[in-house]
Order: sequence, then C-alpha cells, then structure tokens
Amino acid sequence: MKSMKLELHIKMNEALYLRNPESSELGKNIVKHGIQLIYQHGFEAFTFKKLAEDIGTTEAGVYRYFENKHKLLVYLTAWYWGWLEFQIRFHTNNVTDPELKLKKVIELLATAVADDDISDYENERLLHQIIITEGSKVYLTRQVGQDNKQHFFKPYKDLCAVIGDIVIECNKSYKYPKSLASTIVEMAHFQNFFMNNLPSLTDFGKSKEINEIIAFLNELVFSSLKNKR
Repeated sequence: MKSMKLELHIKMNEALYLRNPESSELGKNIVKHGIQLIYQHGFEAFTFKKLAEDIGTTEAGVYRYFENKHKLLVYLTAWYWGWLEFQIRFHTNNVTDPELKLKKVIELLATAVADDDISDYENERLLHQIIITEGSKVYLTRQVGQDNKQHFFKPYKDLCAVIGDIVIECNKSYKYPKSLASTIVEMAHFQNFFMNNLPSLTDFGKSKEINEIIAFLNELVFSSLKNKR
C-alpha cells in the first residue's frame, strides 16, 4: 500500500480551514485526535476544548486552524470522500465488465474499512464509522446553501459522479444515474447504521452480516437497472 501513499494527494478546499492542518504537526494532531474524539464520543459531545486537552495544546491553538467544529467535520468527510473515490478508481481500473465494476463499488461502500498507509494522521477505519453515524450532519444544516456555494460538498458530488458513470455503463438508457448513485452511497451507510443501532429497521439486525447488506444492495440496484422503462 505504500505505493498508493506516493500516488494519492487529496486537494482540500481552502475555505474549510484557516490554516492548512497538513502544514504542521499541531495541525495533523488536530485532525488525528479530532477523528478519535468524534468517533469515541460523538459529534454533539465533541468540543475544541476537549480536543485541545487531548492534544496538550490551547483551545486558541485549535481555533487557529478551524473556525468551528462543523468546519472540521466537513473537512474530515470531504477528505474521506476523496479517499473513497480513489479507492473506487483504483479497484475498478482494470475491470472491463461494468456490472462487475458496480458490484465492486457496492462492496467497497458496504464493507468495513481498514486503516492504511496513505496518511499517518487520517484513520480511514474510524472515518468510515464517523461517516455512517455523523456524515449527514455535514449537509443537514440551515447553512447548506451557503456551504454548497463554497463547494464544500464537491468531493461527495465527484464520488457520486464516478458511480453514476458506472451506472450508465451498465445501462445507457437508465434515466436516474445520479439519483441511484447517491442512493447507493446513503443506503449502504444507513443500512449499516440501522443494523447495529436500530435493528428492527432492517432484515440484518440478528445476523449483523455485511454480506447480506451487499446482497440486498446488489438486488435492489440491478433490479432497477434491468427494469425497462
């Protein structure tokens, strides 16, 4: 995986931060420990005061990098979407069958993520869990329109565009590639969340098997694509 580390550089939207966290050890620690604390305690209980105490710095030092905790959460999710887009491109690069491509996408979206060597301070495994439990809080806000004008959600849109293109490869006459792409992403995460937290909302609450979610998504997606309309 070290070769992947050399190849991958995710360009972040400069409007998300006051100072680039990649530019210093403190900035990297803010990101690293921010991920850990949000994962452990949840976004609502997370504060910059707690983050500063965890790192061993001042609260003012944290605010020099991020305006508020919402901007930090948007930053973390944007990084994750960029990383996930890379994963999809990497794992489907040599796959010629579009249906196999889409199945690989579904598998990547639904399967638990392992941390890799791409970044020393971004923990992809924890970020995946944060996306599942906290990701919707990034855009379900009153300032979503303003945030959208600043292109905060571009990495998510880019990811869905890549998936939508694969949908079109599977069925060029399919009318709803964008809708299906975003539905696949959201449903993979919601079903995982429901399975572990609100099991009566899924058919996977007892088994806790990711493979069942993958099978469900494959059936749903490919039934829709094969439906002649």
